[in-house]
Formats: sequence, structure tokens, C-alpha cells
Amino acid sequence: MNIIICDDRIDDRKNLSDLLSDYGEKKNYEFAITEYESGEQLCEDQSALEACQLLFLDINMQGMDGLKTAMRIKEKYPKLPVVLVTAYMNYALDGYKVKASRFLLKDNLADTIEECMDDLIAEINKNRRILEFRFVEGTIKLYADDIIYIETELHKNVFYTEKGTFQIYKKLDELENELKNMGFVRAHLSFLVNMRYITKISGYVMTLTTGKKIPVPKARYAQVKREYMLYKGEE
Repeated sequence: MNIIICDDRIDDRKNLSDLLSDYGEKKNYEFAITEYESGEQLCEDQSALEACQLLFLDINMQGMDGLKTAMRIKEKYPKLPVVLVTAYMNYALDGYKVKASRFLLKDNLADTIEECMDDLIAEINKNRRILEFRFVEGTIKLYADDIIYIETELHKNVFYTEKGTFQIYKKLDELENELKNMGFVRAHLSFLVNMRYITKISGYVMTLTTGKKIPVPKARYAQVKREYMLYKGEE
């Protein structure tokens, strides 16, 4: 699991990193932990955010604080679980504004980190369903989250994924049904898109985190935009 810790205090970063490493050893999980010392530094590293599965953010940072950082990241990665960490209890209510998954106090991290991680990992695993497809390249298992989009090309459908591209002889309607309730939207007759990778929808164009632009027909536009807003929790 890829975990990011963002905190401007090196001692606090180390303490949290050590607690997470101890938890991973105890529960037999493999964690790749990356540390950042500012919200600005983190927001610049888009490749790390795309790979991130869990983010711990200190609220009280110099420059861009944790709340502003969370807001900016959530705009692009709405389903990324964010844990806000602070030394002050009076920030708890602000966590709801950025749809934080959890709120932890630095004073008792050692007592709360295990329960927090148990809950978050159960939630993450529930959303990372493994699917098996019989591609032209062979039978391959994929996490639903790793599928960026599927495009119809001639008589095949092509999966564009984090692991590469794969071709399948199956109708897009069938694939849409298989991926139902997993965060996908039919943007076009020829495109099925994972909403996790959408950065914006405007002017009848859908833009993905990869830079790919997909046209959204006028007749489908309102419904596609509504589904995306519901996915982001904005409606």
C-alpha cells in the first residue's frame, strides 16, 4: 500500500511513519511510505498522488495548511482517503469540510492508529475489487481501480490501465454491466470511464488525469455530469 505523510515537523513525520511501520509488521501488510514537508511540495508531485492509497495530512503547516492541501487534492482525487492529524482538538469540525476519512490527535496516535488503520484498510479493500478478464493477451486479473477507461476500437474494446493496454472481444454494454457500481460512467457510446481519473467535465469534454480528453455528447452530458458530481459527493 502506498501511503503519504505530509507534515512540516520532521519529528512528527518520523513518529507517524514508525507507528505505521510497526502496524504493518504486526498485521503483515507491506507499506511504501513517502514523506513531504509541505502542502505545496506534495501538490506538485502528481505522480505520487495518483499512486497514493492513503494520505496523512498535518493541519497546522506553514504556508499551505493541511485543510487547503486536502481541498486541492480532493478536487482531483475525490475518493482518496485523507486522515487529518493535528495537536489541536478545535480543528475537528473542519475535517468534515474536506470530507476527511478520519481525524487523529498527535498526542494519542499510539493509542488510535491501529483502530484507524483497521477501519481504513477494510474500506480500501472493499473498494479495490479484483476482476478477471479473458483478453486477447490472455486471462488477466485487474483491480477495478486500475482501469482508467475502456474504448471501443473496431471490433474490440481496449482497456487502458495502470498496467498497460489490453484488448477484449466483448461488447461495451456487457463490460458496463460488469463494472456497475464500481465508479464507472458511460461518457460516450464508445467510452466507459473510471470517474476516479476524471479531473473535470466542461464544454462537452471530459479531461482525465492522464491528459486524455474524451468528448461527451450533448444528449448524454447532463447525466454524465450528474453522475460525476454524485461520485464526488457534491450532490
